[in-house]
Amino acid sequence: MTLIFVVSVALQFFCLVHMVRSGRPYWWLWVILVGSFLGCAVYVFTQVLPDLRHDPRARRAVRGIKRAIDPERERKRIEAELEVADTVQNRLRLAHECLALGDPLNAEELFQGCLKGPHANEPDIMLGLARAQFARGDAKAACATLEALIAANPSYRSAEGHLLYARALEGVGEFDKALGEYQVLAEGYPGEEGRARYALLLKRANRLMEAQAVFKQMLARAKVAPRYYQREQREWIELAREQLSA
Repeated sequence: MTLIFVVSVALQFFCLVHMVRSGRPYWWLWVILVGSFLGCAVYVFTQVLPDLRHDPRARRAVRGIKRAIDPERERKRIEAELEVADTVQNRLRLAHECLALGDPLNAEELFQGCLKGPHANEPDIMLGLARAQFARGDAKAACATLEALIAANPSYRSAEGHLLYARALEGVGEFDKALGEYQVLAEGYPGEEGRARYALLLKRANRLMEAQAVFKQMLARAKVAPRYYQREQREWIELAREQLSA
């Protein structure tokens, strides 16, 4: 009986917190408290689950669980659709899925195959190709692809592409150019990765005081940032903390 009571109280507490945070009518309070398990079940099925279907975080969590159980499931589904309709869109979906599964060689082949006809200079496809080239360890090819992308699409802007270009420059040993690109990213990249990689390369170049200043800036930003941002950027915030304490 004690366990049932604890579970009941915990479930009611969860439902009440969700009710208050989501702004549900307060008459749900009586359904949850008086109805106990039944009231909580009604609330979960009619109020919580519909919310989860529209919550991007919940959808990402579900996709993550499905990928963990069967990593190839989505890939097989897209391959089946590609057999029925061999379109550029389906090939790109498969290329992105190959990248996500750690298969950059097939991803590169698929991206390359899409760069034909009216899509010959499509910037998003060229960026995907560069990502695949970098993922398989060919930073030089990634640099060349990204430079061709900008030459063909001078007004194209992508924070992801900019960061990838800086990393590719670093990968081929163009440290001064990479530092210049990272410095720009440190001022405008939507997240902490740009700043973190900038500071790491400064440290690698033995510019320790500048590197420490960037790491300190990261921690100062994180301190006043919303919690969701702190969660999303935890990897880079922890890296800054470790680098400063080393």
